[in-house]
Amino acid sequence: MIPTSFPDQREMARLTARMLLEIQAVHFNVDEPFILASGKPSPTYIDCRKLISYPRIRSTLMDFLTVTVMRNAGFEAFDNVAGGETAGIPFGALVAERMALPMTYVRKKPKGYGRNSRIEGVMTEGQRVLLVEDLTTDGGSKISFVDAIRETGAVCNHTAVIFYYGIFPQTEKTLGDHGVTLHHLCNWWDVLAEAREQGSFDGSTLREVEVFLKSPEVWQEDLTT
Repeated sequence: MIPTSFPDQREMARLTARMLLEIQAVHFNVDEPFILASGKPSPTYIDCRKLISYPRIRSTLMDFLTVTVMRNAGFEAFDNVAGGETAGIPFGALVAERMALPMTYVRKKPKGYGRNSRIEGVMTEGQRVLLVEDLTTDGGSKISFVDAIRETGAVCNHTAVIFYYGIFPQTEKTLGDHGVTLHHLCNWWDVLAEAREQGSFDGSTLREVEVFLKSPEVWQEDLTT
């Protein structure tokens, strides 16, 4: 079912943050920072994979993501929805179902045997493909997936995620320079505001998280020097 009537973007961001906090997908730890995929420390971590285990929240967020994409990109803008391996696959399938479109998925790298393809499912030349993932930090993995899609002759100029870090200013420029528009539901600033509203974490932790969000590179350098 394609959703048609939903709150404005600001309210969807607030509700998304609230749901992520409710299922404890949000983790703040100032004393023992998490190590990101980049190898750098962070006092914040988010686990969007948990969403698949909460059907009411999962369904609501997929409705939100679908209507956000259609509002921003157009109601007839796509012919195919591709999920990125691995976290993007279930969300890609759920969005494709709502948009009544074929679903495919993109491997991080060729599987090394058989057809050795990065694309699974049917994707054809000229199709307009929406790439769906759980989150994005600096946009690097999105570009790799987009390139794999474009190698088939399909067009991929949009990617949609549940969560966007929103603290690395180069991300949207990096994607934009590659011809890709980013659509998202909420970011760390939305989560921080809702965490304060709910009192989900102690004040000192939230203050330190805000310091990190304002200048992540400075915070990381200070921690390692």
